[in-house]
Amino acid sequence: MTDTPRPTIRDVARRAEVSIGTVSAVINNSGRPVAARTRERVLQAIADLGFEPSNAARSLKSRRISSIGFIVPDLGNAFFADVAEGIQLVLDQADFLLVLCLTWSDTAREEHYAQVLRTQRLDGVIYLSGTGRPSPSLQALASRGAMVFVDECLPGIEAPFISAQNRQGAAAVTRHVLACGHRKLLWLGGPPGLWTSEQRLAGYHDACREQGLNPAQLPVMDGDYTEQSGKRAAQQILAQPRDQWPTAVLCANDLMAIGLIRHCQQQGVAVPEELSVTGFDDIPAAARISPPLTTVRQPGHEMGAAAAHLLLHRLGYLAAAPAREAFPATVKVRGSVGEIEPGSGSRG
Repeated sequence: MTDTPRPTIRDVARRAEVSIGTVSAVINNSGRPVAARTRERVLQAIADLGFEPSNAARSLKSRRISSIGFIVPDLGNAFFADVAEGIQLVLDQADFLLVLCLTWSDTAREEHYAQVLRTQRLDGVIYLSGTGRPSPSLQALASRGAMVFVDECLPGIEAPFISAQNRQGAAAVTRHVLACGHRKLLWLGGPPGLWTSEQRLAGYHDACREQGLNPAQLPVMDGDYTEQSGKRAAQQILAQPRDQWPTAVLCANDLMAIGLIRHCQQQGVAVPEELSVTGFDDIPAAARISPPLTTVRQPGHEMGAAAAHLLLHRLGYLAAAPAREAFPATVKVRGSVGEIEPGSGSRG
């Protein structure tokens, strides 16, 4: 009994009723224009036949390794590390190299890496901004159709986007805090201009309005998504007269919440007995801190995998798009939020 011959590029061309050159252009993302409907027909033929392009053959022809760049602020934030791990898993399966570029949320570094990756002719780029600022090189990358945003998107740049439902998640955790009786709230936000910062603040405002609270009358502090900025926020809060403290601080990410909790505890302020705190991301440290942090989980690993899957699909290496491009953000209730006795203004 002989093995069934593997389908060839010629078989794909015949089934899609296009030339071999068109199939090659789709597979290699060569820059040759291919109409969207024709591209979809080729990708469908690839899926129907189970055709697998040879990465080795592509690399020999172009004298380079197939590679994807990932521009990310840092990996000290465990959520970003989760996203990178998800990307790596998919690229490993597709035999692609991951080129990691850490920007430390610096605009000049973001522009530098975008320019380098564009001129080095990588197959594509996955981009997670730490600044929220577009650049000419990013615009050029997007115009090639070889870029995907993950977690953050940038104004004025058209590119596919893998995200979590940030606004809904922030609204849900705010509802939990309000249900515990809190009305003296403070929002500690992320860097101004970032999509996630704006979405999470909007969700917080949504839930406050539902309870008849005027968001314009509730204090807001800007943070930078680092543990140090959580510490600075705690210092500002504790420097006020005690009767002016909020009863709950809702933080736009876990690192800030953890920094805030640790400084409060160092100053002898008990959480949640004297101050309730929430976060966002559900990094591993959120469950390990004492008290464990009530937060919003967004699935970084799954988001990274979906971003890599989507980019490879757009480049013609995978026939099917990822099943999901917007992931749920769900509340994880733990021990960092206490209850307020109704009408008393004090804790139960």
